[in-house]
Amino acid sequence: MSDSSQISGNSYEPLRRLLSDSKMEELRKKIKIRNDIQEVNWNEETVPFSEIEQSGWEPQLLIAIDGDYSKQIINNGFPGAEVGYITISTVVILVDKLKELEKSRFVDPKLYRETEKPTSIDSLMVGCNVVLNGEVSAKSTMRKLFFEKLSEERVFSDTETLLETYEELLKIKRAQGSSNPPDCPHEGCNSPLKEGYGEYFCDECGGKLYSTDALRLHELMKPSGTNGEMYGQIQETIKKIQLIHLLRSFEQKPDWFSTLGHIAFFMEGTLAVFSASSWLAKCIRIELSRINQKVKEDCGLDLLIMGIEKTGNFVNHFADIDTKENGGEDNFPCQSVYLLNNDYIKKNIVLNDGNDYVYLKDTSFGRKLFYKTKSGYRVVPSIATFNNYQSEVTTAFPAQFPRLSDCLLLLEKLVSARYNNSVMPLATAHAEATIPINLGKTIFDEIAREMRNSSTTK
Repeated sequence: MSDSSQISGNSYEPLRRLLSDSKMEELRKKIKIRNDIQEVNWNEETVPFSEIEQSGWEPQLLIAIDGDYSKQIINNGFPGAEVGYITISTVVILVDKLKELEKSRFVDPKLYRETEKPTSIDSLMVGCNVVLNGEVSAKSTMRKLFFEKLSEERVFSDTETLLETYEELLKIKRAQGSSNPPDCPHEGCNSPLKEGYGEYFCDECGGKLYSTDALRLHELMKPSGTNGEMYGQIQETIKKIQLIHLLRSFEQKPDWFSTLGHIAFFMEGTLAVFSASSWLAKCIRIELSRINQKVKEDCGLDLLIMGIEKTGNFVNHFADIDTKENGGEDNFPCQSVYLLNNDYIKKNIVLNDGNDYVYLKDTSFGRKLFYKTKSGYRVVPSIATFNNYQSEVTTAFPAQFPRLSDCLLLLEKLVSARYNNSVMPLATAHAEATIPINLGKTIFDEIAREMRNSSTTK
């Protein structure tokens, strides 16, 4: 192409910008603009940490779950052939060991690392134009790999697999009834997805089906281009199943079940399930309620499960309300909590004027709040809920946030300059997920032995 042709092509840019500016101005005239923003006295709106009754509880273990994924183009003779490498990490922090180390003026890094017990599961998921021998398409390959990955992972050698945990959630879904089953994943088949577990076959087309097809994650695969959205949703789905898998596995090990009241669970992100597999959220609520009732009967405490948001609209809004009109910070008082209800979220964070709109009504299993630590660090946690009263987002009372004082106390201890919008266990879990060096490592039997030895020496 000649230089004159290039100049001619680029000469349209000023005209394009003019047209764009004109259309943007027309759109601005139609957009709802909020003019009722008022300065809030957050000293009056928040609840000071000192006014929340303290329990004196201290955890034995902190367990954090995080994930990561990366994409790579592979050379198989087809354009855009891509695979995704997905890692889910679980890190256990031994609190008693950590306390002993903190008594020393100088902490040996090697001894500090011994307080952290990380393990990871990894999986390769195919994108477009990558087909295993014996499979007909990239989509059928992805479905097979995902099913096989869940079927081979478990926390203990003698408890259920990740697949069996998922299928228990699927049974809950089917017991609730489903008026809109997904389609059979095989091309050209017009039959609804046949209900089944494990591997089975479609009555209409004879194609192989997997119980994991009900998650509909294969529907996110793009036939060309990158499949980052699909990898991300696979990662998030496995993270949520992993949380329930841990709880159910502990339930199947009496020695571990008795410790659940002394464990704090952390998960990166909000306690919700989005996209194709969002139906899991309701099933997770039901299963959490069941397990929590048993834990409460056993030790008198609810489970303590928190999700921590590091980015997003809620994090940005918290920063905004902590900023004064003159640009200075500390508009939101330190060591104070603001419990979010649906009206506040609709008015200030997620614009929706519908009278019946309830934020994350069908996709969440936790409640959000804003907390600012004594040192001035902001954090946006979600706390898992276990009954209808706690999940009722039209109101926001402290009693609707299980283990609120214990959660805030942990945030005070675990949020710092190094993790100012996260917590130490999740930072460790994220590092392990990003560069996994403990793949497939069995840690919970080892931890049980250490805990038993510790209790006998005291």
